[in-house]
Amino acid sequence: MTDTSLAAPRTAARRFPGPGLALGLLLPLGLALIWEAAVAAGLNNGRLFPPPSVIAGTLWALWQTGALADHALATLGRVGAGFGLGVAAGTVAGALTGYSLLASRLLDPSLQALRAIPSIAWVPLFILWFGIFEASKIALIAVGVFFPVYLGLMAAIRSVDRKIVEVGRIYRLSGPEMVWRILLPAVLPAYVTSLRSGLGLGWMFVVAAEFMGASEGLGYLLVDGQQLGKPAQIVAAIIAFAILGKITDSLLAWASTPFLRWEDGFANHR
Repeated sequence: MTDTSLAAPRTAARRFPGPGLALGLLLPLGLALIWEAAVAAGLNNGRLFPPPSVIAGTLWALWQTGALADHALATLGRVGAGFGLGVAAGTVAGALTGYSLLASRLLDPSLQALRAIPSIAWVPLFILWFGIFEASKIALIAVGVFFPVYLGLMAAIRSVDRKIVEVGRIYRLSGPEMVWRILLPAVLPAYVTSLRSGLGLGWMFVVAAEFMGASEGLGYLLVDGQQLGKPAQIVAAIIAFAILGKITDSLLAWASTPFLRWEDGFANHR
């Protein structure tokens, strides 16, 4: 008879992440309180790095005017569009180079060379091709998302255990059946990780994208705060980036959970 009394609390904890969320907030809240206390005690004037109370006031003022929501939605839309394009292209390229040796020899050397190009180097080219409007910004974000997805999927396919593939051949699975029943479950955990890495890079690339003549977006708030000498606005925009990035990453991880229930790794037994 199997004792499930110990398994139930772990399942409940994974389903209700309240305690984990509270623990994750301890560090930022503690640092904020320390910084607030340091400014209040006169250890720092808080001019270049305002205290959390001033930053919170700036965020609230931006929220009340609707500017924060407008800028956040503009940035979120660009990241979503760029993420979708980058994932689509990275998935196709990663699947081809991981599954086919010929495709790997043809495509991988060039893609690895392109991966070494700094993100800022693409900016003048994309402006020349697409102008300073949305297309150039979305293209730059897609480039940032593409490479983690491509590398993650290609490496995951190549690292599939050969013995598992041999089992599929013993059962005479067809090509599509081999992909669906053997390769896909084997590469899915690494693929989800590469999606999360690509999403993180998408949020980093959107800052460079919104430096290209954007009139709205959190990156625009950064530039506006720099030009007008508003450090509180700059830090507020950075915090908004962090919050949105964390929310989207958590949503992606949550959406992938039903597809990874078969995993029986170390994290499931803590």
